[in-house]
Amino acid sequence: MLRIEHLTKQYGDKKAVDDLSLHIQPGEIYGFIGHNGAGKTTTIKACCGILQFDAGEVFVDGVSIRENPLACKRQIAYLPDNPDLYEFMTGIQFLHFIADMFGVSAADRQARIRKYADALELTDDLAQPISAYSHGMKQKLVIISAWLHEPKLIIMDEPFVGLDPKASHLLKGMMREVCDRGGAIFFSTHVLEVAEKLCDKVAIIQRGRLIKSGTMEDVKGDASLESVFLELEDASC
Repeated sequence: MLRIEHLTKQYGDKKAVDDLSLHIQPGEIYGFIGHNGAGKTTTIKACCGILQFDAGEVFVDGVSIRENPLACKRQIAYLPDNPDLYEFMTGIQFLHFIADMFGVSAADRQARIRKYADALELTDDLAQPISAYSHGMKQKLVIISAWLHEPKLIIMDEPFVGLDPKASHLLKGMMREVCDRGGAIFFSTHVLEVAEKLCDKVAIIQRGRLIKSGTMEDVKGDASLESVFLELEDASC
């Protein structure tokens, strides 16, 4: 579903991402872990076609993000680490704007907005301007917008930040539903306990380079993901 091959992105003399290769299969929730500045957000933005890269290739469902970015973006939903939205819009206006961009029919968008807004307890706030939303409410809104066109691949940067425990639990179930219907999830997180319980596979990156990846069992063995991560971080310093 998502194939990253020898991805390299450089800023001046610094390689933010250095020869990174990963393959996220349909049906997988794939966690992406690293300290601040490790290259996670740069990788994610490159995979979404937001950021140009210097070498390598990214394929979404077999299509090159370099050669056909629009075709790739039709298959993707992207949740940034900070939900910067059009604050002059109301919540419902923003959702209709996203649905229009992806060509979601009136009936489908109405049903999906009702389903996810009710579940995330945001329905009563959709008529309010986004400028009045808290961070958590904005995060819920972008989650609903990401699920509106039923993308094959959802790429998220720290999606659990700002969510209350109930919303976090619901998002985990929504992620698994995407994979159960043949989609895939690729997301970064600092919450290692969540990654350990939720992910089918995980990759650990440090200073732009992949230091370990594979199934959760292969990566952590009998230890916790947190202890493995800290051990690998110390060994790489």
